[in-house]
Parts: sequence; structure tokens; C-alpha cells
Amino acid sequence: MEVFEKAEKMEVFGKAGKMEVFGKAGKMEKPEKNMANEFDLFKQEIGLLDFVGPRSRGIIRQDCNLVSACVARPYPLVVDRAKGSIIKDVDGKEYIDFVAGIAVMNAGHSNPEVKAAIISQLEKMIHCGYGDFFAEPPVKLAKKLKELSGYSKVFYCNSGTEAVEAAIKLAFWKTKRQNLIAFHNAFHGRTLGSLSLTCSKVRQKEHFPAIRTVHSPYAYCYRCPLQLEYPSCGTECAKEIENLIFRRELSPEDTAAVFVEPIQGEGGYIVPPAEFHREIRRICTDNDVLLVADEVQTCCFRTGPFLAMENFDVRADISCLAKALGAGLPMGAMLAGNDLMDWPAGVHSNTFGGNLLASAASLASIEFLEKENTENRVRELGSHIRQCLRELQENFPCIGDVRGLGLMIGVEIVKSDKSVDPIRRDKIIREAFKEQILLLPCGDSVIRFSPPLVITDEEVDLGLEKFEKAMRRIGK
Repeated sequence: MEVFEKAEKMEVFGKAGKMEVFGKAGKMEKPEKNMANEFDLFKQEIGLLDFVGPRSRGIIRQDCNLVSACVARPYPLVVDRAKGSIIKDVDGKEYIDFVAGIAVMNAGHSNPEVKAAIISQLEKMIHCGYGDFFAEPPVKLAKKLKELSGYSKVFYCNSGTEAVEAAIKLAFWKTKRQNLIAFHNAFHGRTLGSLSLTCSKVRQKEHFPAIRTVHSPYAYCYRCPLQLEYPSCGTECAKEIENLIFRRELSPEDTAAVFVEPIQGEGGYIVPPAEFHREIRRICTDNDVLLVADEVQTCCFRTGPFLAMENFDVRADISCLAKALGAGLPMGAMLAGNDLMDWPAGVHSNTFGGNLLASAASLASIEFLEKENTENRVRELGSHIRQCLRELQENFPCIGDVRGLGLMIGVEIVKSDKSVDPIRRDKIIREAFKEQILLLPCGDSVIRFSPPLVITDEEVDLGLEKFEKAMRRIGK
């Protein structure tokens, strides 16, 4: 695992070895209690700070007193550098990455072809204001996106939530309707428009105004919201849109679009049956409502094909991409056909969409993944990981479900009565950190596995061995 040079030493405290915080009057103040809680939690309640070095502890202490408390970290990792699927912290400790920056680093950390593309563009120009001028890198990327997705038009932005916001605006503009349908457990972003679609955690939504959105059940077969069994259910959850929403809450004539994730991400890595998406597609077609696929976390070969909807043989009217699209740089895109994206100049734009560096990085990353036969590799490796996790499930009853497509895999942790167990889930993730593997939670009680798509077989097997050790320390 040794892939880095030794890290240089760094002083993180002043002469007295204490951090000082000054207020407006120049007097020393104590850090706000809520901002120090994360550091105290790691130190006192969890004991994780004993597993990281002094440089990490110093940076974490400063971060907790300087950065908005709305961000949250499950363990005290302070990254310094990375290569492939290995991350090194500021104290020199190496970790196997099963996170990929939340499904971002599909081509791997420090990918040499992506780096070369960024450096080449950096020597020419960083930013041009693509909304006002023309440039070649975004055009070359648009041609590649059209080739891989079949969509003829692209709108560039900077993130997933911006791509969703653009899709909302396009749907409103094209249909002249102002209501939306989304799904329970959905996550589409945290800006106000996309937040209206999000239905993941109440703390993400409370106190914020919303665009009128009606939420329908998602095909969460392990915990069917309708108390039915697949496949005898006949995907009744999808039919709720016609049977209930269109009859009692929104008419199709008032509905601009249905927004759906091919696989729910933050909601718990929930994989629906193919019939679910096909039924949603039929309902939208029959009722003249647009179907928008939120591919922010699933795009760029994460589940095998370039877009995850291909797994279900379904084509959305609009697709939203981000995360892995920028290969680590901020990049989002909304894709649609000529017949939809015919809005006039000035209706929507931004400053940094089509950024030259991000466009160069994106194209290099996509071309690298194409060349590496990534689709087949992702399918095979994902199948191997799920099989290993299911074998582990036989010895650990707390693993209630193992699900996923490609390298987007969820492990649901449960109590003996199959109810969710977020406390045990979080303990397992922290123990995995001590074993030097990086995992993140999602949903109510799920551990996600979303490694870089270039992760090696050896790294996967070693990581799964370490995961088993973490499970054993927590117990069955």
C-alpha cells in the first residue's frame, strides 16, 4: 500500500500549544460549544482521536472552530494525498478507499491521464466565462456526452443540485406547469428547488420553503412501504402515481415532471426492480409528463453502463449528471433532446458552467474509463463484492440486506427484529476506519460501498477482510 513520499512535518499550534480565537473586540473567546462538539465527540465519546496522529488532531480542532457546523464527518480523517484507491492522511497513515469522494473519483485518485489533461489546459487558460464566449473543451466534452448518452443537448453547471435545478426550470418552462412528483427517501440536493424534491431526512428540509412536490413510494422491496411482496405486488408502488396522486392531489395537467433516481443514493442505495422504472416511464408517457432521471451519483459507469437507467432499458426525457463527471473538479450537466432544450438565450445560465479545467478533466476521465473496458469490469467486480458480503451475511444476522448494481453497493444493518439499527451501523463504520478502510453511511441504517472504479482485486479483498474484522469487533 505504500505509494507516497513521506509527509513533511507541520506545526499546527502556537507557542503555547493552544489555539486562540479572538472576537471583534480583540478579546480571546471560547469556541462556540456547538462547533467544538465534533472534536469532543471524537475525543471523549468515540475515542477515535487515538487512532490518528498529532497533525490530524490539530487540523480537526481548528476545523471545528472555523468551518460551519452544518457539515458532519463520521470519523477524524484528515486527507493529504491519494493515488488510485489509496488515501494517505497528513500523518502518513494509508487507507483503502471504498468511498471515492462519494462516487466522484471513478477514474481513481491522481489519475495520470486526468492530471495531464488538467495541466495541459492550465497552461493555456483556466476560466473564460463559457456562458458568454465559445471554447473548444466544453464542445469536445458535449460531443462525447452525446455519443455515450444519446442526448443531443447539454447544459453545463457546477454540481448535482445545480443540474437538478436546471432540470426543474426546463420542465417548468417547457410544460408551463409548476408542480412536481418525486419519491420517498429521495435525495436530489440541498438548494431550495432540489430540496423540494428531496425526501430523505427531515432536518434537511425543516424551516425552508418549497416548490409544490408530491412524494410517492419508491420500490424499496426490502422494506416495502405498501407491505407487499415482489414480484406478486405488480409494482403497486409505481402505480400509486396514477391510482392516488393523479386522482387526489395533482392532475397530470398540473404536473411538469416526475424526478427519480435510478438507484436511490443518500436514501439507502436502494435498487428497484426494472419493472418499477418501466412503469414510471409508461405513466409519464401516457399522461404527457416529463421524466427526469437524477444520475448525479450513478453516472459515468458507476453501475456498469454510462447511465444507470440503461440497466432498466428506460430512457428519461432529461438526465442530470455530476459527481464523477468532473473527475474531482466541480462539474454538472443537464442532458436533454433538441425538442426539449429549445429555450431562448438568457432564460438560464451561470458563471462557471463549462469551466475549461473541469471540461478537460471530465473528457479525460471518461475516455480513460472507456478505454479500460470499465462497464464489464464494474459489473464483474460488483458481483464479486456482493457475493462476499452475502457470505459474510450468513455469519452476521445484523446484515439484513446486501444490494446494489456495479460498484454502488449497500449493506443494511438491522436489529434482531429486522428494524433499522443506525447505532450499530455507525459503530461498524468507525471500527472500519480503525482498520484503515473508508466507508460512509446512507439511508437510515445502510453502509455504502462506492470505491473508485479502478480499485484492484487485491485492494477489494483486503478491504473486505478488514471489514469483517470490524464487524467481529462490534459483534453479531
